[in-house]
Amino acid sequence: MDGDALAKARALEERMRTRARRGEDAAPTIGPAEDGGQNDTDSGRTATTVAVRRKSARMLSDERHRQLDFFTADFVDVPQKNDRHSMEHPLFSLKKRPDTTIRVYEHNNVEITITPSVLGLATIWDKDLLIYATSQLVQGINEGRTDVTNRTVRFTAYDYFVSTNRGTSGAEYESLERTLERLKGTQIKTNIATGGERRKRGFGMIEDWEIVERGRDGRMVAVEITLSKWLYNAVQALEVLTINKQYFRLTGGLEKRLYELARKHCGNQACWAVSEEILFKKSGSTGTLREFRRLVKEIVQADCLPDYRAAYDAKARRVIFYTRDMRRLTAAALKTVGSS
Repeated sequence: MDGDALAKARALEERMRTRARRGEDAAPTIGPAEDGGQNDTDSGRTATTVAVRRKSARMLSDERHRQLDFFTADFVDVPQKNDRHSMEHPLFSLKKRPDTTIRVYEHNNVEITITPSVLGLATIWDKDLLIYATSQLVQGINEGRTDVTNRTVRFTAYDYFVSTNRGTSGAEYESLERTLERLKGTQIKTNIATGGERRKRGFGMIEDWEIVERGRDGRMVAVEITLSKWLYNAVQALEVLTINKQYFRLTGGLEKRLYELARKHCGNQACWAVSEEILFKKSGSTGTLREFRRLVKEIVQADCLPDYRAAYDAKARRVIFYTRDMRRLTAAALKTVGSS
């Protein structure tokens, strides 16, 4: 090998090492620009050049799409999903003012203790954030996304506001930060099984949260929340129900809660009748039964629940929820008449 060829081979090898250190994808090839005009068939190709070529062929290219350690919530206008366990049992405050009372709930072998932080219990309006995250994850599962294996969900504040019928003013951004604090601060201890796993465990409604980016005006842009294992197990097992998007337009806490209960218990049935005492207990209302009865009558009169109507039976002291779908209602009535 003459001196020039050896120098060129060494220079090429050094360039390759430099590129590998910098993490560049492309393995260099030897062409006219790098070998002084000699091609692979030239008799001047040297053993050193061949060795360099073989080494480059075995080098790994950079990983272009690294598996992220969070799920990106980027679906638009997806079906809204609510976990059926929190629809069944009262985990959230129905009041917007801070509630720092420890709650204990027991029903049909289910035990729940809910302990607020100094900021108060997470509210049923705070729960909208969990519904949003659950809906995004379920859509990801349905579409075969690989990042649904992460409990951490990254989303933009604006997308969340739009999806849950909120405004986009500065006040909403401040409210979201308080929501995150209440969801993390509220601790739940329960024996409710999710994903087929029953353990008595304590957890926050979210495990952690972080504002990842802020805009030039200081408002949060991207947010990350890590769901509790309890909720994530329910999502992975698809222990969820689709809810009407009009749910987010309900302004009262009790209205939102009654819709959840009607959706959970009616299911595919045309109606659901429940005593006012049981409904009072399941609602999580902290007022008196008499006050609860008055509010329920007002909601019945307003006829504002999506998908369902309600009637109050004063004689039997019960509430009947029934579907707005007249075909289902008529079919159920005919079935009842036929079986009598």
